[in-house]
Amino acid sequence: MRKLTKKYLDQLTFDIIGAAIEVHKILGPGLMESDYEEAFLIELGIRGFKFTTQKTVERNYKGHQLKRKLRFDVLVEDLVVVELKAIQKVLPIHEAITISYMKHLKVPKGIIINFHVNNIFYEGQKTFVNEYYAQLPDE
Repeated sequence: MRKLTKKYLDQLTFDIIGAAIEVHKILGPGLMESDYEEAFLIELGIRGFKFTTQKTVERNYKGHQLKRKLRFDVLVEDLVVVELKAIQKVLPIHEAITISYMKHLKVPKGIIINFHVNNIFYEGQKTFVNEYYAQLPDE
């Protein structure tokens, strides 16, 4: 088992974004989010990543289970939550939701990938870290 470090997570993030870039390179912008999700999951599998998709996250408030569940898009290697979008513009609410998923899943990184752009690397991805990431060793 690999030691969990910031360097490892940063490389994992780079590889996840690389998978999204490959999908975008082949499919281009303008499709439905579900099309990109299907292709992205295929690409993650080709690259040998372990992932789960469309799972619910249970939450509680002061010991009481909340009835409404969160449903994330993709969780890669149980470490990085990935929210996939096919929209004109990522809004602050999308960022807040991703950060919330990170908190409730207790994972150190999150990525929003928006496929409705010309270039995923420059304008179609945003990465988030939290206190779990901050506590990790650099190497």
